[in-house]
Amino acid sequence: MKTDIPTAGAAEACPAARRGRPRSEAAELAIFTAVEELMAGGTTLSELTIEGIATAAGVGKATIYRRWPNKEALLVDVVSRLEVPMPEPTGGTARDDLVEMVDYMRRRGLAKRTRWVLKVAFGQMTGLPELYAAYRERVVRPRRAAALDLIRRAVDEGVLRSDLDIELLGDMLMGPILYRSILWDESDLEDPQLAVTMVDSLLEGLAPPAAR
Repeated sequence: MKTDIPTAGAAEACPAARRGRPRSEAAELAIFTAVEELMAGGTTLSELTIEGIATAAGVGKATIYRRWPNKEALLVDVVSRLEVPMPEPTGGTARDDLVEMVDYMRRRGLAKRTRWVLKVAFGQMTGLPELYAAYRERVVRPRRAAALDLIRRAVDEGVLRSDLDIELLGDMLMGPILYRSILWDESDLEDPQLAVTMVDSLLEGLAPPAAR
């Protein structure tokens, strides 16, 4: 019977393995890699199964279920791993962190265009309501909350008007880069100064009168 626990003899025969990744991390990497390779080979998100993923990863189904309650939770983590990671706060001004946030969206848009597996995943996700809902809840909602917290900080620092709804301000600041990175595939996202130009242009128009 197949087991995920190596025998003592195998461990003695391969002492170098102890210096590598911890067993749990190695298993997760094998699972993530298996999903990516299955998708690259033409398997759609709806066709992926826990059994198929386990076989491709060389692990038991129990190894997957110990980490994820269902296929949707696993695929959300796979897609999140393929994306550009969220930036950490710079420790500077709200304007600096706004630039970082918009540039994160720019780089994320580039990744979605250039990484075929990621593009396929997003293209198919909207046709799978449970997966799409899980992605929105676990990934989109926290990122939006982080952006709105940053908008509130910008209002407190006096660089954004305080008489407008916070969510409206967020849409006005993040909307242009979302449009360019998601809806308009022909837009230029290569310019590393795009975020600076966008944020400074918007702040000039949305700043309180005394700050202009």
